[in-house]
Amino acid sequence: MITRRAWLGAPLALPALLRPAAAQDAWPSRSVSVLLGYPPGGVTDFAARAVVERMGRALNQTMVLENRPGAATALANTAAAQARPDGYTLLMGTSTLAINPALQPNLTPKDPQKELTPIGTVFRTAFVLHVHPSVPARNTAELIAYAKANPGKLNFGSSGTGAVNHLCLELFRARAGIDVVHVPYRGGAAGLLDLRENRIQGMFSAVQEALPVIRDGVTRGLAISSKERAAAVPDLPPIADVLPGYDGVFWQGLFGPAGLPAPIVARAGAALREATTDTDLIARMAAQGVALTPGDGEALRRTLADETVLWGRLIREQNIRAE
Repeated sequence: MITRRAWLGAPLALPALLRPAAAQDAWPSRSVSVLLGYPPGGVTDFAARAVVERMGRALNQTMVLENRPGAATALANTAAAQARPDGYTLLMGTSTLAINPALQPNLTPKDPQKELTPIGTVFRTAFVLHVHPSVPARNTAELIAYAKANPGKLNFGSSGTGAVNHLCLELFRARAGIDVVHVPYRGGAAGLLDLRENRIQGMFSAVQEALPVIRDGVTRGLAISSKERAAAVPDLPPIADVLPGYDGVFWQGLFGPAGLPAPIVARAGAALREATTDTDLIARMAAQGVALTPGDGEALRRTLADETVLWGRLIREQNIRAE
């Protein structure tokens, strides 16, 4: 039974009940921060910045990319996961969300699949498998045959233990059944310098890093790490042509904190789709070896889940440990 006091108080309570929904409908009513766990410069920052700017135009609101590098991107990832789920702090998350739980389980968020809300996919970018010209291999099959005939004699660099290009090497090594030596560097540029000088013999490099040295004949491109060809290097066949199912890429996606309301997810996702289907932006990214990949929150959820399984199993099987 409703008392007279409760009845009289109902009109006062009604606005309070409606405020959360109204706030969601009005999103964004102020600037939105988008965190990124990488420093300024580089393709990851360049792509995120361009997409965020284009999203801001779609939403008619300021969106600010904030670089928060550190702890294998865990600083940015954690700040986003712990933010209020009001849509004003989002995250440009990357492959590290799938790698860190197995490689560095002490880092937070410990379970990104539960602690973050997927909004949509942003891009995929592959790595070029290239070698010093002294290696007598002109394709993936020949490289595997040469490595098997010379176990332990080929040195392959990476931009650091646990980096995606290192995991691409480990996946290649495991699938091909070869014995090559991993040489980790602090960043891809140092490894590329040693590859030029034949101090290491091969490397999986980002497309924009590999392309100039391949064109100059300093290294020889053999294949691309993605399951599909890359527009920037269309002549390079996928490793999957020789090792079926092989697919190693670096990806980026937009996330919010767990509990992000569905209306905000939908509006942010629509703006993200406008950005990732913008023809001018697609062309700009393709020139950097980056393929914008429009996809909703469910597509991003599947990517994170699948790669958490893929990289987690590889890290455990190969006993890979963080530096």
